Amino acid sequence: MIGTIGTTITEFIIAEQRRFAGATGDFTSLINDIVIACKTIASAVKYGKLSAMDVLGSTDTENVQGEKQKKLDVISNDLFIKRNEWSGYVAAMASEEMDGVYHLPKQFPRGKYLLVYDPLDGSSNTEVNGAIGTIFSILRRPGNAEGEPDAKEFMQPGTQQICAGYALYGPSTMMVLTSGFGVNGFTLDQRIGEFILSHPDMRIPEDTNEFAINAAYTRFWDPPMKRYMDECLAGKEGPRDKDFNMRWAGAMIADVHRVLSRGGIFMYPMDRKMRAKGATGKLRLLYEANPMGFIVEQAGGAASTGTERILEIQPHDLHQRCPVIMGSKNEVERVVSYHKEFAQA
Repeated sequence: MIGTIGTTITEFIIAEQRRFAGATGDFTSLINDIVIACKTIASAVKYGKLSAMDVLGSTDTENVQGEKQKKLDVISNDLFIKRNEWSGYVAAMASEEMDGVYHLPKQFPRGKYLLVYDPLDGSSNTEVNGAIGTIFSILRRPGNAEGEPDAKEFMQPGTQQICAGYALYGPSTMMVLTSGFGVNGFTLDQRIGEFILSHPDMRIPEDTNEFAINAAYTRFWDPPMKRYMDECLAGKEGPRDKDFNMRWAGAMIADVHRVLSRGGIFMYPMDRKMRAKGATGKLRLLYEANPMGFIVEQAGGAASTGTERILEIQPHDLHQRCPVIMGSKNEVERVVSYHKEFAQA
């Protein structure tokens, strides 16, 4: 059944779990809760201004990063919590929209998984009806842990993820998922309310002529990144001997989904403007870079900061940031080689 177009996401996860002797079914049930949460968020996004809650616009609050929260940021975060806190499959959760670890209410049982998520990536796109989505990552709670989980239990490198995925709320709602055995995409069939396998075994071509980057920050880029982009922009007349196309959706989830669907390279590199502010990057390691990096690597791509593999970074903070360069393997390796040459020089 695994990989058969038309399979429901629940059937698919059950079939995958049968790979492991002694599986309890908790993982499948956790994924099912995440799926329901994403369906609910998709519904809130779909109706926008027509919703009785008027979900568009900003709140009067900021998240821990000092960013103005959209109404849908808060609503999506609450929906994710309510769906996952009660079932006994997670021990605790952490979100881009919360300062610290979310501890479950005392009346609910504790499970063996830790759930981290960005409830609404690209929420600024809600005002222009652009593509947005939910990113999530599942970690196993350390076996010797006792009591209520603390932030230290979440400080696991991306290689320790047992599952990562995202739901993309676009013209159709899609969920893309990996548990370490490749990447599969599911489309929400609104007629029956089920995610159906529509994109089995998604693969990223090793070569590409398409890139996604915010070119407004060109003047702040480091020399290796500027070298790479100058070569791309030179087209057939330059050293790459081919023309490149630029795409930029303003939401990581939308840009990486395009890379996953047809190849390309997505970049949010380190620059001197970030350094001047004391930042270590723009995108969050736990909520964005690690889960998307896991997915990209499982699809045959590569994910780097420019100087190190993203999934090997040792986290030290729930809201740690890092540079991100991910997508078609040969292009990512080229960018990494330019950083190495620059460092040696």
